[in-house]
Amino acid sequence: MINKKNNKKNPKISPYWFYGGIIFLFILLQTFSSGIASNDLNQTTPSKFFEYVSIGDVEKIEIINKREVKVYLTEEASSQDIHKGTTKPYFPLAGRSANYRFEFGDLQNFENRLKKTEEENNLSIEVNYVTEQNIWGDLLLSMLPFVLIIGIWIFIMRKMSSGGSGGGGQIFNIGKSKAKLFDATADVKITFKDVAGLEGAKEEVQEIVDFLKNPTKYTKLGGKIPKGALLVGSPGTGKTLLAKAVAGEAKVPFFSLSGSDFVEMFVGVGASRVRDLFKQAKEKSPAIIFIDEIDAIGRARGKSNMTGGNDERENTLNQLLTEMDGFGTNTNVIVIAATNRADVLDKALMRAGRFDRQIFVDLPDVRERKAIFKVHLRPLKKATNLDIEFLSKQTPGFSGADIANVCNEAALIAARKNKKSVGKQDFLDAVDRIVGGLEKKNKIITPEEKKAVAFHEAGHATVSWMLEHAAPLVKVTIVPRGQSLGAAWYLPEERLIVRPEQMLDEMCAALGGRAAEKVIFDKISTGALSDLEKVTKQARAMVTIYGLSDKVGNITYYDSSNGNEYGFTKPYSEKTAETIDEEISAIIEKQYQRALKILEDNKSKLTELADVLLDKEVIFKDNLEKIFGKRPFDKEVINS
Repeated sequence: MINKKNNKKNPKISPYWFYGGIIFLFILLQTFSSGIASNDLNQTTPSKFFEYVSIGDVEKIEIINKREVKVYLTEEASSQDIHKGTTKPYFPLAGRSANYRFEFGDLQNFENRLKKTEEENNLSIEVNYVTEQNIWGDLLLSMLPFVLIIGIWIFIMRKMSSGGSGGGGQIFNIGKSKAKLFDATADVKITFKDVAGLEGAKEEVQEIVDFLKNPTKYTKLGGKIPKGALLVGSPGTGKTLLAKAVAGEAKVPFFSLSGSDFVEMFVGVGASRVRDLFKQAKEKSPAIIFIDEIDAIGRARGKSNMTGGNDERENTLNQLLTEMDGFGTNTNVIVIAATNRADVLDKALMRAGRFDRQIFVDLPDVRERKAIFKVHLRPLKKATNLDIEFLSKQTPGFSGADIANVCNEAALIAARKNKKSVGKQDFLDAVDRIVGGLEKKNKIITPEEKKAVAFHEAGHATVSWMLEHAAPLVKVTIVPRGQSLGAAWYLPEERLIVRPEQMLDEMCAALGGRAAEKVIFDKISTGALSDLEKVTKQARAMVTIYGLSDKVGNITYYDSSNGNEYGFTKPYSEKTAETIDEEISAIIEKQYQRALKILEDNKSKLTELADVLLDKEVIFKDNLEKIFGKRPFDKEVINS
């Protein structure tokens, strides 16, 4: 026989019922205590009272607390019909009860009128003054402020602690960890199959998961499991996706939280949450802890504490360092963290024994982009002849998140056009939308401005076509898009190292727009702002970072620890600063003059190209081949 247990939980009583009960009790006691002796008396008015006095019906009165009167009638008057029902039964212990009651205003006025009425009617009425105290009401009224303060304090503490682990809004849960636990029963659908590209990073992370599943494979050779792995890379490269895959693959408890979850305004809360997190992980070991955006608490110590006071973030970091590699550390807890700002992390956090491995998650190359496209194209109804390799070549510099956005945007564009599948042009439009912004065909632009924009963009296309190391042209448009009036798309070669001639050709092509305006109109405009900003950064990098200047020499002023050229003070003299400025200006001016010469030599073809652009508004590589012929130095970008 099976005994069924009653699994029903006892219902929790809401504290609001408690507060409401106190208020109700206060009102009840106030009403009961103040009116227990008078609520049963008949109400009358001062005018009726003085009428009763004048005819001799009143024997005596009691003035209660100088604001209320109880009226006692004579025995003869009590038996009259006019006062019928006002006489209450007589109780020896309680005494005689009054017949009427009423309230008055000013005591002095009441006494004067009563005296005058007595004199006019030759009467003498007994007057007694009584002070009644509301003991329970006064006591509860004095306690009410303290009850309200305690209630408000409990309410605030419940609100503050409602987000802590352990749930239910316990008062002292503020120091509990906010980590989400994923275990074997958790429904995590992302696995390593969903992580395309990132082969090196994926291999490193897979090894950690494999160690937890099969520890003897490594320990029998004397190996030890890494205590931590730090994922470093640009935003959108897939660091958090890798962590999700670990949660989906690992058959061990996986604690996930953000670095900002440790941060709190109260002293000691962050360190308490770190202790609680590792305590939970050790209880469920072997386990994995994932801290996203660890730079929120892992910044280098001593740089931000300008006041000299207590720094809660540093205390949190100190506790994290101790938990990761301190006395009593449990080696069955692995910490995986992610950040795109590894340069600001504390050196103690980066050392071996805490984060033994730093896994760099770079932007995907053309082969990895192809694999990423395959993953994000799975749910789409794509055209049968869609060339994925072509799409991967059209998206240089795109991260995994960018590619996911391209696929989603292409599907939206196809749906907007009522298509049944997503085709090649939809993806190209999506790339244009993401890179250049939304098309603004209804933007008001004068014919003179449109002509200037056409020659500007044609200048970029012409100069880049004539230079060996400039990026091959893909598309030119004079349709306003985003904040620009025109744009040119190129397919840059994916290089690991860049030589001076390659940088100079790119600078010359960028200056082709302003040079075209000078050649055709003998005027320049503000339309080259973004071009000038680009070439100035490139020229400054050549001189001050890469040491590619003959005048300045083989020296760099780049500080990799700060992630910039220099800190608060320039590491060179004023004379060197003048040399740097002169060299930057000379490099830019030389490439501008070079662009002018190229356009002067091809002025007729430049004009023909601009006319085609004005007519069609969008031109492609084929249009340039018809005008200029094939580039002799064109080669297919092959990544094997």
